[in-house]
Amino acid sequence: MEYQKAAEMTGHCNGTGKQMVTEFHYKGFNELSLDPKKTTIQQRKQHESSRKAAEDESRLPVLETAYSTILRGLGEDTDRQGLLRTPLRAAKAMQFLTKGYHEDVYDVLNDAIFDEDHDEIVIVKDIDMFSLCEHHLVPFYGRVHIGYLPNKKVVGLSKLARIVEIYSRRLQVQERLTKQIAMAISEALQPAGVAVVIEAAHMCMVMRGVQKMNSRTVTSCMLGVFREDPKTREEFLRLTQNA
Repeated sequence: MEYQKAAEMTGHCNGTGKQMVTEFHYKGFNELSLDPKKTTIQQRKQHESSRKAAEDESRLPVLETAYSTILRGLGEDTDRQGLLRTPLRAAKAMQFLTKGYHEDVYDVLNDAIFDEDHDEIVIVKDIDMFSLCEHHLVPFYGRVHIGYLPNKKVVGLSKLARIVEIYSRRLQVQERLTKQIAMAISEALQPAGVAVVIEAAHMCMVMRGVQKMNSRTVTSCMLGVFREDPKTREEFLRLTQNA
């Protein structure tokens, strides 16, 4: 499936305001099809999935050895019962937590972009998000609120959550994650505008360092009409605020 490149939009990313509520626009499932082109795409995806699984398996020994080295560096006995399989388990967990490196937005969207004459804001809010801080390799987690103003095309709602998953399952900083989600939606749908707000708690500020238990970081990225038109931006922020 081909997608046209999005017109250039300048992102505005900063830390502002708190948000949370929901508006939905849903387009039903496509009927099953024996279209040879779709069958070829499915076969390609299955082949790619198998290739990535084999690649992960081949890298496991290196990661397992690295975790064994870390445990010994901490003064632990890697031969004691509780730690015998810990390096392998940790290696597999890290591969899962960073699986977004192996995923592609266009494979995820595939046949889920639909022609629709809808000209009001579409919002999906409170999307759970978990990621790893690239500075300390500890988690940050929270909620993502996404809004876009369609330009004759809408996307299956679950695909917005999948886009969040692709970019959050990597080593990240929240500012970059916010912008990557917004730009991916803009590039795929070419909407009149995209708005993304993330509110997250960072364990690097809770478990270590300043140890501020109740701190939250809020970042936003506004593209197109959400950046240019204050009323459209205000509508999005109002609809995603706490009830």
